[in-house]
Amino acid sequence: MTQFAFTPPPPPAIAIDGTEAVFPVRRIYCVGRNYAAHAREMGGDDRDPPFFFSKPADAVVNCPPGQTVAIAYPGATSDLHYEVELVAALASGGRDLTPEQGLAAVFGYAVGIDLTRRDLQNGFKAKGQPWDAAKGFDFSAPISPLVARTQSGPSGLGARIWLKCDGAIRQDSRLDSMIWSVGETIAQCSRLWTLATGDLIFTGTPEGVGPVLRSQTLEAGIDGIGTLALRIEG
Repeated sequence: MTQFAFTPPPPPAIAIDGTEAVFPVRRIYCVGRNYAAHAREMGGDDRDPPFFFSKPADAVVNCPPGQTVAIAYPGATSDLHYEVELVAALASGGRDLTPEQGLAAVFGYAVGIDLTRRDLQNGFKAKGQPWDAAKGFDFSAPISPLVARTQSGPSGLGARIWLKCDGAIRQDSRLDSMIWSVGETIAQCSRLWTLATGDLIFTGTPEGVGPVLRSQTLEAGIDGIGTLALRIEG
């Protein structure tokens, strides 16, 4: 039996709707510019192949339904942005998966927000430096409870995905606006890493990303999946 030098922290986990069981998080992968209009608003081409970045597993913030969870405005930024996304949680994995195998590996889905230090990201881009500090900071991955795939899934390709800031709609699109489907995104990701049980994949955000200020509240949702609410404290 392995003897640790000290007691390790509990693994990050997210809630599963309808059960007291939780989903242990292994890794978080995120795909960039997976909606054509968002790709264009960020200066890209909607024909670009997907690219990926990651967040630490303990960046997740559980956002129970009907509650507004408070997190602190992160340090080292004055331009914090929201990006609402469909999150796929994997029950199995592998390498070089087909899109069909990728979709079959999904345990369930959730609503997530990819919080981004946009000023840092832009500065890193200009210098050709990695984005880690812009994307992978503490509490940067708020997420709703998972809805098991056998229980439900996105309400067809036309499911609505949206985000409000202080009650005003900022992002409003549909999942069929994705350039790469969920299965295709997982397959592409599996070419770069060996995926495994416990992995989360943030599948990209639609157009309308923008800043959230101290003391503002974000609400986000996806038809058939759920909602979350988040308050950014000063």
